[in-house]
Amino acid sequence: MSNIYDRGVVILDFGSQYTQLIARRVRELNVYSFILPPETSMDKILSLNPGALILSGGPSSIYDQNAPDFDQKILDIDLPTLGICYGLHLLIHYSGGKVSSKGTGEYGFANINIFETENLFKGIKSPGVWMSHGDQVTKVPKGWDVLAESSNGVIAAMMNKSRSLVATQFHPEVHHTKDGLKMLENFLLKIADCQPNWTAGNFINEQIEKIRNFVGDGSVLTGVSGGVDSTVVAALLHKAVGNRSHAVIIDHGLMRKNEVSECVDALSDGLGVNIHAYDESKIFLSKLKGVLDPEKKRKIIGNQFIYSFDRIALSLGKIEFLAQGTLYPDKIESGVSKGNTSHVIKSHHNVGGLPENMEFKLVEPLDKLFKDEVRKVGRELGLPSKLINRHPFPGPGLGVRIIGEITQERINILQKADRIYMDILLEDNIYDKIWQAFSVLIPVKTVGVMGDQRTYENLLAIRAVNSTDGMTADWFDMPSETLSKISRRIVNSVRGINRVVYDITSKPPGTIEWE
Repeated sequence: MSNIYDRGVVILDFGSQYTQLIARRVRELNVYSFILPPETSMDKILSLNPGALILSGGPSSIYDQNAPDFDQKILDIDLPTLGICYGLHLLIHYSGGKVSSKGTGEYGFANINIFETENLFKGIKSPGVWMSHGDQVTKVPKGWDVLAESSNGVIAAMMNKSRSLVATQFHPEVHHTKDGLKMLENFLLKIADCQPNWTAGNFINEQIEKIRNFVGDGSVLTGVSGGVDSTVVAALLHKAVGNRSHAVIIDHGLMRKNEVSECVDALSDGLGVNIHAYDESKIFLSKLKGVLDPEKKRKIIGNQFIYSFDRIALSLGKIEFLAQGTLYPDKIESGVSKGNTSHVIKSHHNVGGLPENMEFKLVEPLDKLFKDEVRKVGRELGLPSKLINRHPFPGPGLGVRIIGEITQERINILQKADRIYMDILLEDNIYDKIWQAFSVLIPVKTVGVMGDQRTYENLLAIRAVNSTDGMTADWFDMPSETLSKISRRIVNSVRGINRVVYDITSKPPGTIEWE
C-alpha cells in the first residue's frame, strides 16, 4: 500500500497569518501538507520524504534580531522550494541577493506584469494578486530570473530554474490572488512533481489499515457527540473493526434539542453502527455547578467525559482504546501542534481537557484533517447528507454557548431558542449556505414590553459564519427578513428571552464560539 503522506509538502511557518491557508490550498490539489516550526532541522525534513518545501510569510524582517531561527542547511538541499513573501526574502538573501526596506510597502490587491508564461505562470489568466510586505528585493542573485513585477516596479516573482526554487512577493494562497490556486498547482505538480494522492478514498483505506494494526484484536470505545467529526469517526471505526467498536453517545445534558435520539437513529438504523446512548447529565451538571470560567468548563467536561467512558467501558468488557473526532485545527488552537510552539487560543475538550491519568489509548483517525476534508471522507463512507452537512457542534455542547453559570433552566431556554433558529434557517433554505450557526445565552437581562407589561428577561445572541476549515471565518450576511422572523418567533415562543442580537464579528479577531 502506498504511503499517502510521501511526496507531500512541508510548510515551515514563519508566523504568517495565512500559514493554515497555505496548507489548505495544497490539500485542495490532493497533495498532503503539514506545518512545522521554522527551526525544524534539515534531517527531520528529509526524513519525511517530502516532494517540496514551502517557506511561509511572516511579520519579521530578515534583518531583525528577533527574526525566527531556522536551519540554514535547508537552503542547500536538492528540494523544490517555494518562498512566499518573507520566504522569498530568505531565499534571495541567502542566495547572495539583497533585500531592503524603502520605507513603504505594498498592501492589498495589485496587478503584476508577467514576463514569462511558463513554469509558475503557465495558464494564468489574471494578473491580480494580493500583496502584504514592507521589504523588497533590490538585488537579484546569480542564477535567478525575474518572472514578474508589480506596477510599482517591485519584483513580484522569481525563479532559480536549475534548482527548482520559486519565490513570490505576493500571497498565492489567498483568494484575492485570482489564479493563486493555479500557480500553486504549477509549482506542486509541474515544477516539484508532487504526487496528488491525498484523496478521501486513499485516506479511508490508509486509516482502516492503521486502525486495524493499532487496535489488533482489541475493542474500541468511540465517543460520539452528535457533530460531523465524531459521526465520521464512528462510521470509520465500524468499517475498520465492526462491532468491536462500541459507539457511545454520552448525554451530558448539553446537547441540542432531540439530538441524542436523532443521532442514534441515524447511525444505528442507517449505517448499522453499534451505538448506544447513556444519560450522564446529572453528573456533568453537578460538576459544573457554580463554574463561570470557560476554560474550567471545558476541562471539567473533558475530564468527566473520560471518567464516564471509563465506567461505561467496564460494563462493556475489556476495552483499551478510545476513539474521538479530534481535528487538525483542534490541536493547533490547543497549542499541541507544530512542536508545541502554537499559542493556546482555547483548550478543546478532547485535547487540552484530557486527564493525565487516562488509561485509554487514543485513536484519533481525523487529527490530520480540516473540517471540509472530514465531510469528503463522510461522503466517501456513505453517510447521509443530513449528517454530513450538519453544522459543527463542539464536544462541550451548549456548555460553551451558555455564558456564565450552567443551570437546567438556562439549558432548556437555549435548546428551545436554538431549535427555532435552526428550523427557520431550514425553512428559508439558508442552512446549507452557512458553515456554522448557533445561539448563545448571555448572562444579561434586559427590559422589554409584552402585552403592555414590563419584562426583564434574558438576552440571546445568534451567530452564523462561513469558513473552510474553522481557522478563519467571516460572519454570514443574513437576510433581514430571516433575522426578523428569527427574533420574532423566539421572543414570542421562548419564555425567558425578550431580546435577540446578531453577532457580526469575524475570526479573527473573535473566535467562532463565544467560549
